[in-house]
Amino acid sequence: MNVIRSLLVFSWIVLTVIPVGLALLLSSLFLDDRKLWWWFAVPWLKGVIGTARVVGGVNYRVHGEENLPGPDDMRRVVLCPKHQSTWETFYFPSMASHPLSYVFKKELLRIPIFGWAMARLNMVHIDRSRRSEAWTKVAEEGQVLMDQGKWIIMFPEGTRTERGGKGVYKTGATRLAVATGAYVIPIAVTSGRCWPRRSFWFIPGTIDVSIGQPVSADGREQGELMEEIERWIEAEMRRLDPEAYH
Repeated sequence: MNVIRSLLVFSWIVLTVIPVGLALLLSSLFLDDRKLWWWFAVPWLKGVIGTARVVGGVNYRVHGEENLPGPDDMRRVVLCPKHQSTWETFYFPSMASHPLSYVFKKELLRIPIFGWAMARLNMVHIDRSRRSEAWTKVAEEGQVLMDQGKWIIMFPEGTRTERGGKGVYKTGATRLAVATGAYVIPIAVTSGRCWPRRSFWFIPGTIDVSIGQPVSADGREQGELMEEIERWIEAEMRRLDPEAYH
């Protein structure tokens, strides 16, 4: 039954991304990236999360939603989430009051339609093999995007981790926050409970999303700030999903 549910969800994703992506690409000739974000990207991403919930049985609950700045709050923000599956990359844009700019590897731009659409949404794509150049690009483009009212989202572990696992927390997100005077918002996500890493099959259940309080980077050092973010996320993960951390 779970296999059938999963196949239906992924079929919906594939079948809908084509017309939506093409509509976004065509509209990008006339509309700015903010309108593309709210008119095309966010509704489609909400549709993915809704389909996963209704068809796939993947529910979610949010803790600490009041910690997210509202649409009129123009503080610079760097979202710093735990990364266990693809689910959260679809979910975060639907919860944010500001457009998000992901920092992602440039290889994703090669994905037909989906990657092309991402290229039109004014995000930060980097070459991981050239670390110094990548950081310069993140710093320069991140500054500009935050000045436009966008939030930057960076996964501190860099890649998806197994449920109950922990990767190496890199300081890119806090380095950017310190350089731009931004606030860092840590987020714990138990998505590995329902969408395991490197799997195409859902496990019906409930994903917990816990949003921490914004932490000002003013006067902070990037390493010790990331250590604080890491401690909060990992402690919260153990609180939300104790079965995974025996």
